[in-house]
Amino acid sequence: MNMNAPRVMVIDDNALNIELVSFVLGAGGFEVAAAFDAEQALAKLPAFDPALVLMDIQMPGMDGLELTRRLKADAATRHIVVIAFTAYAMKGDEARLREAGCDGYIAKPINVGSFATQVREHLR
Repeated sequence: MNMNAPRVMVIDDNALNIELVSFVLGAGGFEVAAAFDAEQALAKLPAFDPALVLMDIQMPGMDGLELTRRLKADAATRHIVVIAFTAYAMKGDEARLREAGCDGYIAKPINVGSFATQVREHLR
């Protein structure tokens, strides 16, 4: 475990997305934790303390926008960079994502070649 590796949590209800993202980011020098839904994410967040969260928006139960609002409203998690990680990019969606507190947006499906670089740019 590299103590200097940036920590990223992937929150997505699709196991294949998590597997791919974890592999690509792991190979890119990140330390990655995964959660399949908001409840699991909230349980894992304090111990993992990620610098950045890749937030799927469409999830069963609490959706990604609601979870983002909660993270940004809490002093303990407000500093975490939240990147909406979604295939749903229609006109007006980015404004909605930003309104909920997302710091940026990465579209699915990911470009495997540039994904780690894209994520790293959001940490600057």
